[in-house]
Amino acid sequence: MALMGVQLVVSLLVASIMQRMAPHCSFARWLLCNGSLFRFKHPSEGELCALAGKQMPKNTRRDRRQNGASENKPLTVPKDIDLHLESAPINALDALVLRFFLEYQWLIDFALYSLGVYLFTEGYYCLVDASKEVNIGAIWCLLTILFTLRTLFTLMSHYFRSEEGGERSVCLAFGFLSLLVAMLVLVVREDYLEFGLEPGLASVFDNLEVFLKRQGWEWSIPVTRLTVKLGLAAICSFIGALLAFPGLRLAQTHLDALELNADRPMIQILLHTSFLSPVVVLLMWVKPIARDFLENAPMGKTSVTLMSSTTFSSVRLWTVVCLCVLRLALTRYHMQAYLNLAHKWVEQMKREAGRIAAIDIQRKVTRVFCYLTVVTLQYMGPTLLMLFSTLLLKSLGDFSWGLLPETPGVTPALVLPPTPAPVLPGLEEEEPEEFEEDIQATVARFSGALAALQAVFTPLFYRGLFAFLTWWVAACQVISSLFGIYFHQYLMQS
Repeated sequence: MALMGVQLVVSLLVASIMQRMAPHCSFARWLLCNGSLFRFKHPSEGELCALAGKQMPKNTRRDRRQNGASENKPLTVPKDIDLHLESAPINALDALVLRFFLEYQWLIDFALYSLGVYLFTEGYYCLVDASKEVNIGAIWCLLTILFTLRTLFTLMSHYFRSEEGGERSVCLAFGFLSLLVAMLVLVVREDYLEFGLEPGLASVFDNLEVFLKRQGWEWSIPVTRLTVKLGLAAICSFIGALLAFPGLRLAQTHLDALELNADRPMIQILLHTSFLSPVVVLLMWVKPIARDFLENAPMGKTSVTLMSSTTFSSVRLWTVVCLCVLRLALTRYHMQAYLNLAHKWVEQMKREAGRIAAIDIQRKVTRVFCYLTVVTLQYMGPTLLMLFSTLLLKSLGDFSWGLLPETPGVTPALVLPPTPAPVLPGLEEEEPEEFEEDIQATVARFSGALAALQAVFTPLFYRGLFAFLTWWVAACQVISSLFGIYFHQYLMQS
């Protein structure tokens, strides 16, 4: 297994470019600051006083504090004033005040560079027989998934630090609900949900037993299939808690985007397709609905084979990738719908009676813009998880992007590399090439360890693992977003 290859050189080059270009050229910063998104400016106290028909107080609260006056009454205005917010395009200077902007910029830029490295490795594997090299693109995809989970965990911890506690209860409730659903899903037979977890876990246990016996160890590891599934259920519960608020936010922005684009039917069709895309992903792994129907479609009393098993696997991968790209392409419509919440709140306030403090109006309008990057991360985070887990499913699961039928591959048997003989200190020769030989021996041992891991964790195992991960991310989005639709459509209006 070659460690120093073209892939590693390209990976180091991309990492260097990403580090040097981040302050000057950032796709994440361009996505928000390219002039297509408009924010609403909060009104000043002078504008509010003019709309309320009274003069601006001579002594503001700051002046009263400096003069030592005890009176500190906030400026209040009637709620039904004729207030119209001024809009302005978002620029790079405005983005500096956004919450979690650095985390957003790092994650989106890293995901873009990871996609570039992955596309290069896919082309490299098509042109060159690189079966003995480490798939660097898969490592970048795995890092993107880990960084996305870390960012979503940071956002969830922000809700846990809230003084009210309502957000914490929502996360815990979705976590327990996800645990229950995951335990039910993991006991479903492969005849209905074809993740491939059972064959994958069986291959890992069998190969691990062979490996340990060749090393002279007894097979006494207290790891059973039930323990592994309980661990997967716990991970699913954690992911469900992370995707609770992203799903609720997606439901709100989806309804607002539909209202904002009421006169554009094509955009509404794309918005509905994007919102229902996780449902399509769920059905793609339901064997009686997807594979059995497409491979042997019933035509009267006979059945017609529409596509082979290999072609169906490729179609499923392409379907998930295209749906993820569609959702990412509609980011601007959802983010503008979120920014319009400030305008909607002002219009709702104007229909109410009473008075409101001017500082409350300013805070409400400003808060919508300050949390723009948080909402963007909640919108793009689950999509990035689904996209890159699908890319890992293709690469590590030994699938193909081609839609033409191919000869099905065979999972390689466990072939362990020979262990290099140890070099005794007394038999070493004092040669100038001693340091180079030590490096070569270290690389050989490291390559042997990687080859042993590859022999234990076969593509059959990765197929089951990442297929289940892709399906579960889609399931969490369906559960949380549908609950969000019910919440915003019925509970908020009651």
